[in-house]
Amino acid sequence: MTSAAGTREGKLPFVVRVLAAGTFLMGTTEFIIAGLLPEIAGDLDVSVSHAGLLITAFAVGMIVGGPVMALATLRLPQRLTLVGALAVFAAGHVVAALSSSFAVVLAARVVTALATGAFWAVGFVIATAAAGPARATRAVGVMMGGLTLANVIGVPIGSLVGQHTGWRGPFWALALLAGLAAVFVGRFIPRTEQRAEVSVRAEVRALRQGRLWLALASAVLIMGGVLAAYTYITPLLTDRAGIPAGAVPLVLIVFGLGALGGTAIGGRLGDRRPGATTLTATAITALALFLLIPLSAGPVTAVALVFLMALAGFTVNPVVTSLAVRFAGGAPTLTSALTTSAYNTGIAAGSALAGTAMGTSAYNTGIAAGSALAGTAMGTSFGLTGPALVGAVFAALTLLPLTALALTGTRKPTRIVAQHTRRLPREHGCEEPAAPAPARH
Repeated sequence: MTSAAGTREGKLPFVVRVLAAGTFLMGTTEFIIAGLLPEIAGDLDVSVSHAGLLITAFAVGMIVGGPVMALATLRLPQRLTLVGALAVFAAGHVVAALSSSFAVVLAARVVTALATGAFWAVGFVIATAAAGPARATRAVGVMMGGLTLANVIGVPIGSLVGQHTGWRGPFWALALLAGLAAVFVGRFIPRTEQRAEVSVRAEVRALRQGRLWLALASAVLIMGGVLAAYTYITPLLTDRAGIPAGAVPLVLIVFGLGALGGTAIGGRLGDRRPGATTLTATAITALALFLLIPLSAGPVTAVALVFLMALAGFTVNPVVTSLAVRFAGGAPTLTSALTTSAYNTGIAAGSALAGTAMGTSAYNTGIAAGSALAGTAMGTSFGLTGPALVGAVFAALTLLPLTALALTGTRKPTRIVAQHTRRLPREHGCEEPAAPAPARH
């Protein structure tokens, strides 16, 4: 699918930005609970720790729902899947906002997570197809930028609104915005588009690509390293760097801005030089985390290194996500869903085991092990710098799958997954290929 809007050199199709707006809403709803826990707990008459299950439930819904919904909607038109997901997303927020039962709110969160999983799985595929091979990684970066922007803008604003209107206010706002997003998606995603006739078996068979798992392992390790340090960044900033507790949220915003910049850099450079971009960014991430050990005693250097580890660490994610979708050949939907599931495994583990209930930017499986090891490291002679050491080790280990990926090549064709496509009319500036063709990436 090639959008006319995106035919100009260097310009992404508008549909990519529409999808990014959807990920912004869904990222906001996933993480906003952390800032509303006291209000929710008091209103629903449960403990704060019990209310934290709303974070875990959403993450579990994403873990399970992503692949399940990807396969369940495989034969449905992509436009219908996205609009339906946004409609269910809005309905889930309405049900939660109207309910006074914690069980109902919990169930609504799970349903909302299922819709989010379906949207992300299909959205990443549409974005990369619309952008074309030369700009696929940039498109992924823009979509992931919507998720990161949710942490920088959506969550703080939602939390602030919730403190004045009650937690139901942000839920109503998200429901309304999701309805508007459904209208825009229905307008800018073609009504008819090329829909490859790929079976469930073909989707599963695509997972045999060894390079795909190298890409996913890289994402797990690099973000596990960054989030290992980030999970325990507050005591490091207050007790070691001497930053006042009231200023910590500003440092977290600095982290979010670094993450946002990283996704933009990865999106810009990853298409042309995926190997060099990921290896360089990973090395810088490991260095920044290692330097936090001796240099975090000063507030200026501590904040600078927090920004640098976010900037470099998040540069890797859009590149390896785009590579994973590419390596899946003609069956990318399940791979996209599994990537999302892997990210959210860490959120579930982090909120249930580490008890941070922050969830912010907690993307993948590595954070579960990273948080656990980081917490243990704090009890060693490294003290508050222990998590940074664990993060540095994780980041350094990321170089192994990335090096293997560079040696095996990121540009050579994947195994062919047979598809049968049909010629469809041009609509909304989209022109589909007419001839059946195997998928090569």
